[in-house]
This record gives sequence, structure tokens and C-alpha cells, in this order.
Amino acid sequence: MTMKPRRVAVYDILRYARGASPIEVMLDGYPNYYFLMASPGSSQPKIMLERGINATACVAGPDGSRRPVIAIRSSPWKAGHATNPWHDEFDLDHGHVRYYGDHKPSTDGLPGVTAGNRALLDAWRFHAGTNSDERVLAPPLLLFRSSTVHWGGRSIVKGHVEFCGAALIERLEHVVQRDPVTGRSFPNILLDLAVVDMSESGDTLDLRWVDDRRDASLTAIQANRHAPQAWKRWIREGSAAIPRIRRRVVSSRVKSHEDQLPTKGSADADVLRTLYRFFDGRKHAFEHLASRVTAQLLSRSGATYRDGWLTRVGGDGGMDFVGRLDVGSPGSTTPLVVLGQAKCIAPESSVSPDQVARVVARLRRGWLGVFVTTGTFSKQAQIEVIDDQYPLVLVPGRILVEQVLRLAAADYGADLDALLADVLEGYPAAVTHRRPEEVLLG
Repeated sequence: MTMKPRRVAVYDILRYARGASPIEVMLDGYPNYYFLMASPGSSQPKIMLERGINATACVAGPDGSRRPVIAIRSSPWKAGHATNPWHDEFDLDHGHVRYYGDHKPSTDGLPGVTAGNRALLDAWRFHAGTNSDERVLAPPLLLFRSSTVHWGGRSIVKGHVEFCGAALIERLEHVVQRDPVTGRSFPNILLDLAVVDMSESGDTLDLRWVDDRRDASLTAIQANRHAPQAWKRWIREGSAAIPRIRRRVVSSRVKSHEDQLPTKGSADADVLRTLYRFFDGRKHAFEHLASRVTAQLLSRSGATYRDGWLTRVGGDGGMDFVGRLDVGSPGSTTPLVVLGQAKCIAPESSVSPDQVARVVARLRRGWLGVFVTTGTFSKQAQIEVIDDQYPLVLVPGRILVEQVLRLAAADYGADLDALLADVLEGYPAAVTHRRPEEVLLG
């Protein structure tokens, strides 16, 4: 019978108990660390987490020696303590960890004299490799943090770790630190780690990868067959791939091209195609429809939206229409300027990050942007809006169709042609030349 692969997810809390059996799946209600990290039937030594840096012994594969993995354990509750006088930084949402080596104020010699730092310095040669033959030998860094759990009314500080993902060394530098207790300066190494994206597997790590890397009968290439796709891409492309393979939580909020459009072959898809064909060749009139869609969309949030105006052709400077949103209770409201951009493009086309950035550049503090299109927004455009927390509402083709059909049903007896004719007729009167902040004076 084929066994299911052992997997561990980012943020999983694992029971790490010294002497625990590697065959017990759960221990005290938590996944058993030793079960997850032990290959079934293997006599390999356990991968321990007794120290901050835990390097497995090298194996002699058919194509040369390699270190399977390096397990990193950070103990936040010890930060500033004599045994850990530094503060590691974990920003898993953006796939970045800043980690200090294990040289201590009491350690004599250069940073490489400790076993942990020596392993990291050795690994850095491969992580900084200039070709795939070097990078394929790079040992992945498995990241863990000590975790406090609460049981029976008590806070238990020791005996549990949180899995924080697999990482590669993006940068390594030599630093001089200062012991906060004694004031003594000492050398150390500082690493910037890139936590790799594992979204294709539900943010989980297939631990057969660890098993294979410890299997001396496999070549380095074979030992990476169960590696995350992001790791394999990094092996192929090197450091240039890091921005694209780094873990970013915002990715879960990014909509695919298909999710931003009506279902193919549906009535809504026909409506979107009708809108594109109607406004293609008179795309400035599409701005009027976009402003009306924005009014309906923002009004449904509970705030009061007031129509402003459309900007003149050729002089929009990154904005096509202006509106006002009054937020608050009837007796106490705050007016916000709404800047809108409209792009009538083929439904199979996408709005680029540069086009989104042009709108964002016009927003002042306290203003809100809205971008309406008959197409979609590229993945990178969405990531920049989410990651940089831009106050910009993105309205792709699917949402546009939903709002247009609501407008048609509410005011035109569900007659789409009548709505479009009215939008076209009302366009000239809606155009004016005024500064956006003037909308607050009305």
C-alpha cells in the first residue's frame, strides 16, 4: 500500500519532545515533529533542534557530497538573553527572514569557528552559485520558531515549535554585534533569507524532499524531485528568480485571469463582449459608464456617493472621472475625493502595473481611486495594489458586468441597449475641466 506523503504547513505547531517516538503521528494533541522529520523505515539520525542552527551530516551521493538540509530554530522568548543576545526578524507574509548566526560574546575567534556558522558559510557557496550545477547542491533551510502553547490554564514555553517554511540564503554579511548585558562587541554573520513560495501545494512542504536529500543513492537532481516548484525554478534561474519565487501572502488574494471574467460561453460573457464592442472606437464615452458603475458600487458600501464630472479627452493625467464619497453618520461625515480611471480593452487583455501606478500617483492622502476595465488586471498589478496597500478599488470585467446589469434592471427595465444609449447621450454634458478637490465644495 502506498503511503501518503508526510506534509507540514507553514504556521503548523509541532510537538518537539526529546526522546519522542518517530512512529507516533500525534503527540499531546499536536503533530509529532519526529514523525514528520523521519523517513519511514530509515535508520538516519534524527534532525534535532537543540541548537539554533542544526546541520545534518553530509551524504556522499553518486555525483558528489551534499548536505541534505539545515534546520534553523529561532527562540523569540530568549531574545536579549545571554544565550541569544540578538533579535531575529520573521516576516513570513512577505517571505523574508533576517537571521543572526550562532557566534556569542563568549565565543573566541572568527564567526566560522562555531559549527552552525560554519555550516551556513559552507551553504552560502552553493546558495550564491552562479550556475545550476552549484545551486542544485544547496541545502534548503527549514525554519522553525519556538512556540508558546496554552494548556490547562498554563503557558508552556518549551517543547513546541512552529514551522515557518523552507528558505534559501539571499544575502550573507559579516557584522559586529554588541552584547546588551556586558557591552562587549563580538563578530557574527547576518543572513537575509528568502522563504520560498509553496502555494502550489497549499503552503505545505512535502517531506519526501528531505528524505530524498538524505538518500545517498540519489543524485542531487533526483534528490530535488519533491522540492517546491519555486525551489526548482530558483535552481534553474538563480538569484534573478527570487522576487518571483518568494512567499507572499498577498498571492492568495490575487485573482486569476479567469476569475476576473464572466464564465466563458455564459450570458454575462456575451454582455461583456457587447460592452467592449459598443465602446471600442468611442472609448471616452466608456468613462461615463465607468463613473455610473462606480457610483453604484460605492453606494452599496453604505456611504453616500455624489457624482462629479468626467475629465476632458487627452488631459486626464491619470484620471477619467471625479466623484465624492461621504463617509460617516448623517450628523458627522467626512468627504473623500474619488478619482476614477476607465480602460475599455479587449476582455482577454490585462491592465499593467504601469497603468495602475499612473492612477495611484495622482492620489493624495485621504483620496480613493477606482479603476474600471472591460478586461482584467495583471497579477503583478494586483500584487502591487495589495502589497503597498494602495487605496484603489479594482473593477475587472466580471464585476463591471454585474453592476451594469443591476443598473439596467433598476432604471431601464433590464434593457441594456437603453442604458448604453443613455450613457452615450449624457457623455458630452458630463465633461468639464476642474480640479479634483473642487468636488469637496459641492
